[in-house]
Amino acid sequence: MPSDSQSSSSTAPVETELLRAVCGHFVTGVTVITSGRGEQAAGTTVNSFTSVSLDPPLVLFCLHHKSRLRDVVEDSQAYAVNFLAAQHEPLARAFAGRSTASLQEVPHRPSATGVPVLSDALAYLSCRLVNTFEGGDHTVFVGEVVDLDVPERDRRPLVFFRGAMGALLAAV
Repeated sequence: MPSDSQSSSSTAPVETELLRAVCGHFVTGVTVITSGRGEQAAGTTVNSFTSVSLDPPLVLFCLHHKSRLRDVVEDSQAYAVNFLAAQHEPLARAFAGRSTASLQEVPHRPSATGVPVLSDALAYLSCRLVNTFEGGDHTVFVGEVVDLDVPERDRRPLVFFRGAMGALLAAV
């Protein structure tokens, strides 16, 4: 909070690249968000994921307004958060670009909400969309968890730190 001697209106604008560099020092997990059904099913790599509430069980993630997955999530009203293991870095990169891997090329199965879950995910949450919020150049998607599992408990997670992906090295 600004002190009495500071005014938020006199603060210089934050430089985008500096903000990216500073936020890059916050370690995050790497996920692939999947949504849609049938031919409309798609996925994208996201690290802007967090738990919101345990009761009710709510989680959120953010997508850029121009993301190809935005309309898919809004149309299906559901999404799955697939937590990636360290060996999934190629998968994360495949779903990170503008023209991404096809879900048909990756083993998956339908979740309780009908949206695909990656068969080899470290863990997953399948969610029913309950709210969206506009935040700058992103949309925040809040979902209620209706299906979840941790099928691969003994693998290390894939993490993102200072612009790079890698394995979490410390034993947890």
